[in-house]
Amino acid sequence: MQLAHELLSQLESLLGPHRPKVARLHLPPMPWNAAKDGEFGALELDDGSLGLGYVLLGNTLAALGMQPGAALEGADALALARRWCTGVEPGDRALGLAAVNALSRHLMDRIGFRPPPATDSLAGLALQAGEHIGMVGLFPPLLRQVTACGARLTVLELRPGLAGEQAGYRVTLDPRELHACHKVLATSTTLMNHTLQAVLAQCTSARAVALIGPSAGCLPGLLFAQGLTAVGGSWVHERAGFADALARGEPWSAYAAKFTLTPDTWATAAAALKRRPNAAAR
Repeated sequence: MQLAHELLSQLESLLGPHRPKVARLHLPPMPWNAAKDGEFGALELDDGSLGLGYVLLGNTLAALGMQPGAALEGADALALARRWCTGVEPGDRALGLAAVNALSRHLMDRIGFRPPPATDSLAGLALQAGEHIGMVGLFPPLLRQVTACGARLTVLELRPGLAGEQAGYRVTLDPRELHACHKVLATSTTLMNHTLQAVLAQCTSARAVALIGPSAGCLPGLLFAQGLTAVGGSWVHERAGFADALARGEPWSAYAAKFTLTPDTWATAAAALKRRPNAAAR
């Protein structure tokens, strides 16, 4: 959880005393309709910044659905972000991470930064035949892409019922099996449940480690300092269309673009944030 505390401290320093407030929470229809687009919610700030969060862990979606909108409207977004660390329930942590992502977007917009578009769904890992790939969290949409190139795939999971040999890949509960992986792909759920640092500690042989998912929207500098080589997320470019599609349970990809950030492509933005402390107050 040290990484989360450091990120929150970084946000507090960059935001200064004039912090944005929460405007509203956007959720997909309940109950979940099994659509990929219904796996995420979004927190909107009073300047229009959106931060995405995964809402299917545990009872997150139901818990957030019972959250009165008026209780969030006008709340200090940074105070809400602290629930990422202090929250006991998955719903609190999801809401906190969504606030972290929204504040990160707020700061990136203030310096005029827009991340480069993704060239693929694998954060530029450029998988090769014969490589041993680790995947942290079973992410079905990417299984075929990994196995089709002839790579060997080991998936690290928390759910015992998934463990064992599968068609074209293997699922394990033992994080030490990441030691042998040449490249590792982790889902952004590892951010929400504070397991990313533990995962990175197991990637002792990996040449590249990428974090991907719509809720991977925080300032990435501290993630790169921990050893990540790429971060891939979703950048909402049409807020109203996104919110409407999300509420209807319809695909929202037309209103958001996938991006990939690396230490090199983030360097300019990181320097701009240092030159403009308390950017949100300007």
